[in-house]
Amino acid sequence: MAENDERSTLRRARRVVLKIGSKTLAADREVYRRLARELAALKQEGRDFVLVSSGAIALGYSKLGLKERPREMAWLQASAAAGQSVLMQRYEEAFGEVGLPVAQVLLTHADLADRHRDNNARAALGALLSAGAIPIINENDTVAVDEIRFGDNDQLASMVVPLVECDLLILLSDVEGLLDREQRRVPLVRNVEIEARPLAGKSSSGVGTGGMISKIEAARKATLAGASVVIADARVPGIVTRVIHGDDVGTLFVPALQRLGARRHWIAFTLRPQGALLLDRGAAEAITSRGKSLLAVGVLGVRGEFRAGESVSLFDLEGNELGRGLSRLSAGDAAASAGRKREGDEDEVILVHRDDLVIFPRHG
Repeated sequence: MAENDERSTLRRARRVVLKIGSKTLAADREVYRRLARELAALKQEGRDFVLVSSGAIALGYSKLGLKERPREMAWLQASAAAGQSVLMQRYEEAFGEVGLPVAQVLLTHADLADRHRDNNARAALGALLSAGAIPIINENDTVAVDEIRFGDNDQLASMVVPLVECDLLILLSDVEGLLDREQRRVPLVRNVEIEARPLAGKSSSGVGTGGMISKIEAARKATLAGASVVIADARVPGIVTRVIHGDDVGTLFVPALQRLGARRHWIAFTLRPQGALLLDRGAAEAITSRGKSLLAVGVLGVRGEFRAGESVSLFDLEGNELGRGLSRLSAGDAAASAGRKREGDEDEVILVHRDDLVIFPRHG
């Protein structure tokens, strides 16, 4: 499809996840009202919206009298606690003026990593959308220690995509999109690994925690869930409307041809691998090209400490991550079984069953 055709598909988006960065929200109080008016008009076209909002820590540390974002964990947690109420008050006031109810949803990685709680969150968000509300999602930074240190809301937004079965993820930031090496906007990306990842940089704002590399990774995850993704400049008036109406703004990442269902996406990207398995060439070929389960005989090495049922990464001899899956054995049992051929009438030991295995698309 040509770029214009790819852009035109955005006009059909009915469920949109919109992520807004800390720098945008902390710098301009009017952004809340502009956003509320814009989303109210777009909802009249029959669209639903979920906001993934940063900003609690950025608003909170100034409320506590700090001059810059703290680094100590206790002060990050305190800033999140102080800023969350300010953040929601601003959303309540802005969306209240246009007659739209908002609902706060605080999540931790543990909420989404647990399949039962993940499904509960899916049901709750579905009910809110059915009621015409705008869910406003943020990480529960006050208690989620690991999320403050390692997570960011770009990744949270990509995990929300399969949770609400959205058509479009818009990542708003303070840049016009992905830039090439001459600092020109890249309008369209079909292959994240080849076209986008080499251009990624790091966050330099001092306010947020993401940066372009985080947004590209979020785009990869969301496109594998079947959503289109646009990285766009939050400072441009009417940017959400322009994206949804198919204007040539931002960088559009098209949905992957090989898409993952909700459970496989959860295995691949929500669960955090607790260990790794090194595969010989035969095992690597069997799982990537022939759709086979991973047998213990094809495993050359076991790393990490994991229990049966936990996520592990699978690597080939060149160090490429082939995919991720749920191990049927603990790390100790996996190490004891690795490379061992069956004897007599013994069944082959399956380390990762193909139903619990996700192979990443190969490029190039």
